[in-house]
Amino acid sequence: MRQFVISVASRFTMAASVAAVGAALASASAIAGKKDDTLVWVTDRENSIVDSSYLNSRESVILGTLIYDRLIHLDEKYQPAPLLATKWTWVDDKTLDLDIRDGVKFHSGKAMTAEDVAYTFNFNIDKASSSFNYAYLSWIEKAEVAAPYKIRLRMNKTFPAALIYIAGSINIMPKGHYDAAPVKPDGKKDFGAVPADGTGPYRVVEIKPGESVLMEKNAAYWEGSPKGKPQIGKIKFRTIKEANTRLAELMTGAIDWVWDVPREQAERLAAAPNLQVENAKTLRFSYISFDVQGVSPQKFFTDKRVRQAVAHAINRESLVKNLVGAPAEVVHTPCHPDQFACTQDVPKYDYDPAKAKKLLTEAGYPNGFEFDLYAYREREYTEAIIGDLTKVGLKPRLNFLQYSAFNQALTKGQMPAGNGTWGSSSIPDISAAAGYFFTGTSEDMTKDPETMRAIAEADGTVDPEKRKALWRQIQVRIAEEAFWVPLFSYAKFYVYSKDLDFKATSDEVPQFYRARWK
Repeated sequence: MRQFVISVASRFTMAASVAAVGAALASASAIAGKKDDTLVWVTDRENSIVDSSYLNSRESVILGTLIYDRLIHLDEKYQPAPLLATKWTWVDDKTLDLDIRDGVKFHSGKAMTAEDVAYTFNFNIDKASSSFNYAYLSWIEKAEVAAPYKIRLRMNKTFPAALIYIAGSINIMPKGHYDAAPVKPDGKKDFGAVPADGTGPYRVVEIKPGESVLMEKNAAYWEGSPKGKPQIGKIKFRTIKEANTRLAELMTGAIDWVWDVPREQAERLAAAPNLQVENAKTLRFSYISFDVQGVSPQKFFTDKRVRQAVAHAINRESLVKNLVGAPAEVVHTPCHPDQFACTQDVPKYDYDPAKAKKLLTEAGYPNGFEFDLYAYREREYTEAIIGDLTKVGLKPRLNFLQYSAFNQALTKGQMPAGNGTWGSSSIPDISAAAGYFFTGTSEDMTKDPETMRAIAEADGTVDPEKRKALWRQIQVRIAEEAFWVPLFSYAKFYVYSKDLDFKATSDEVPQFYRARWK
């Protein structure tokens, strides 16, 4: 999720608006959301469909948690807990049995069985379905119905993070759900256009493409769900493109919840009597990656001493304190500290400009050098990094792009160094972070054979302690070689109605199904 950047003039306007609207609301009665029992949440993104298999957006994932259920739920410590699956058993390293909950019904009234679950998995792992979930589930060979309420997943390789990926990716649909997909003008089926039919705590009432999605609580939602019984009568997602309009409507009570509010605005909004502000941790982290192999036109970063110099030149503590804000923290490895097997027990690079200059001199660059630094998110963060690098003689030229152009430069080998961010698709396992960027793919700027071999070994065992030990060795190597400079974890500002009982979670998937009015 990107943050919203507004002009200086707009910031002054917003400051005045906060003061004016805050005074007007000081004696106001109940906010419309509570009065109408409708929680209205807003972002700048459009959501024409509610099936995250066919719309790869954060909003579709959030909507999915309301409308659908998955087999497994991750608890507050990111540990797998039963949801539509009541228990699971590893038959061997490539076979997983899951018992399916009896007594659950889809919104259409159809009873859910193992047939529905197997259908959903097999549809998503079929390349012909073009599901976004294929990337997360390609380790599954097939799903078999073992009994009316039991399925067996057969895998094409050992995949120790299977339970976490199941919890983080696939919403269960009724058997034959996608058969009703309309045909598009190009002759292909539009699977995302099939009306929603989930088992979740909310059901879809109305979709206005590009404008809103309205849901009402499922009064028949099954007992015992870790999501809990839905408390708020209706939840409405709205799209408002303009940042100041979002915040103005929030202050007047027309909407109840927004996020990705820039720090400066969030701190001002904290003064509004009807709002509360929360800066919550996320699973996203920032980093600088290097062209270690020398495939780009600029070969400077093939030298480990140059990479180490960059690591010593950046004042990461200052970035966290002055720009990102608590609860963000400095990170030292290419993963988030909350992810399984991620450790910070590795060689660290303290802020030491003198040492950075010494390393550059040893590498043959006593006066530094010019290079292209690519970035796409939070320009002010990258500019602060450039300021630090300039102090040790380096001369970065900022190429600030849209993400698609940034990724294209990366995969085409044009990028000597890049300031990127990664949210791991909210999957709390190191395989979704370091395991994504260091396995020889087109997004791996290192392509280190030893690291690739070690990752294959680490993710080839289902023994969690052995896996942690192997992954620690990998992270130590990455740090010693300075293949990356990990920077900091992200925090995200939320602003919402004081009438709303809501608590942010670090996976960036707000649990509106737990929300209630105070």
